[in-house]
Amino acid sequence: MFKVRVILVLLLTMGIKTHAQKYSNEFLNIGVGGRALAMANANVATAEGAYAGYWNPSGLLGQKSNLDIGLQHAEYFAGIAKYDFVGLSKRIDSNSVAGISLLRFGVDNIANTLDLVDANGNIDYNRILPFGVVDFAALLSYSRRIPKLKGLDIGGNVKIIRRKIGSFGGAWGFGLDASVKYQHKNWILAAMARDVTGTFNAWSYTLDQKTISTFLQTNNKIPSNGLEITSPKLILGVARKFNFWKDRISVLGELDMINTFDGQRNTVISSKLWNLEPAFGLEVGYKGFVFLRGGLGNIQKQLNDRATLYITTVQPNIGVGVKYEIFTLDYALTDIGDRSAALYSNIFSLKIALNSKMNK
Repeated sequence: MFKVRVILVLLLTMGIKTHAQKYSNEFLNIGVGGRALAMANANVATAEGAYAGYWNPSGLLGQKSNLDIGLQHAEYFAGIAKYDFVGLSKRIDSNSVAGISLLRFGVDNIANTLDLVDANGNIDYNRILPFGVVDFAALLSYSRRIPKLKGLDIGGNVKIIRRKIGSFGGAWGFGLDASVKYQHKNWILAAMARDVTGTFNAWSYTLDQKTISTFLQTNNKIPSNGLEITSPKLILGVARKFNFWKDRISVLGELDMINTFDGQRNTVISSKLWNLEPAFGLEVGYKGFVFLRGGLGNIQKQLNDRATLYITTVQPNIGVGVKYEIFTLDYALTDIGDRSAALYSNIFSLKIALNSKMNK
């Protein structure tokens, strides 16, 4: 019965609304890269190379190589859910870079017990078939430097989304991101407008008579085809880098302001029209070889254990990174000490910077 309820919940919670839906396409808000996650996702201003396509495509121009490759694999909920990222960014010329980012978040091998009992009321375990719930996205990125405006880079993403619930249903989605980045000496200002036009997921369902009967027997609404819209989000970032001890030690700090417009949330500044959530990250480096990172994010207002008073909770993150020649390995330990039931998450990511013979 529990497995049946899982299937029903998946179908209903991923069902369709004909208007903008809060928390739509949430798998695209998890974040990518050990560096960014260690800094509490405060990465809009300082992201560079293969990971910048996700955070701020304008940052693609920050890569020093001809070709950047980013890789990440993570698991959540004791390995039940798997999250993978692959990113590539290629320099076209001195003023432009193009990239592609592929993301997959999935729960595989879920037992479908809707047919566990046959027409005669007999339990037959051979009738249990596995299925998966998968969210997939491809981001096609482009960044362009504006030569006449020194320090200004612009960029954007075209997003293609595919979401599937086994053979029960699925959706195709499309959206756009727009970004800008301005650097003056050691200061960086950036803005990332996610889903700037709204991202549209068109859902369709194919339910057999057995599934429909189960829905009716359990007093659940049968999901219908429709359109889900992801509301725009604006992230503003400012970063500053300091160098000490003859440039052997670097200190980089970034503050991001996450602005949402999809209804009231439990954020620092909250209203029905606009919500603001800050995130802060800090990185200390030594000779550009080893880095120590930390961040504060996911700042929320939550009810205490007795549900009598709202308190402010903060999620601290930490991590380290090592860069050696063309390889950069980053690690992040996230979800430290917050009030959720989730366990610690260990995130590893790799970046490979390849230079063509022309650039050597």
